Amino acid sequence: MKNIIFIGLCVVLLCSSAQAETMYISDNIKITLRTGPGIDHKILAMIKPGVEVEMIQPDDDWSQVRLSNGTEGWVLNRFITDIKPSRLELAKLKKKHEELMAQSVFLLDENKAYKVKNKQLGSELLNCKETLSNVSKSYETLKSESADFLKLQSTYNKTASELAEQNKKAEKLEEKLSKLLLQNNIKWFLSGAGVLLVGLLIGFSAKRQRRKSSLL
Repeated sequence: MKNIIFIGLCVVLLCSSAQAETMYISDNIKITLRTGPGIDHKILAMIKPGVEVEMIQPDDDWSQVRLSNGTEGWVLNRFITDIKPSRLELAKLKKKHEELMAQSVFLLDENKAYKVKNKQLGSELLNCKETLSNVSKSYETLKSESADFLKLQSTYNKTASELAEQNKKAEKLEEKLSKLLLQNNIKWFLSGAGVLLVGLLIGFSAKRQRRKSSLL
């Protein structure tokens, strides 16, 4: 009993694998899809070369298959193969070639756009370099002029400080000079007054002596 169950499972598995198998109609001619395994059965459809079919039940001369639209029928084994027909491969290659050509055209257009953009960027880079060079020159000039200005400002501040110091000294000297002049004026005034006083005394004394002489 166990052996029978095991054999049954194997048959089911084999049938399932057979049902999942994909087959193709050969490249030669159109073939008939019939209701049963024999030419005496009714024709359901004419299948074009290269059409993909799903294997349902294989047999010696005929096999039951299913089309992509769900129609099931029988076809001769000699007109089906598990090798993908060359026309399908060719169609696939043509499609791939068309896709690659379209992609190539797109890439060429994109490459042209990149070249134009690259040219613009190159021109902008050149302008930026020229601007940077001018800015660098202006910076160096400003730096040099700033150094001269700072040096001149330092000299001016130093000179102004020295001048302020000299002004203070001059003010002090002028104050001393004013004091000296005042003292000299006082001395001259006192000297003049002394001389005048001495002269008056001498004159008074002489006059007095003349009076005495006249009385004698």
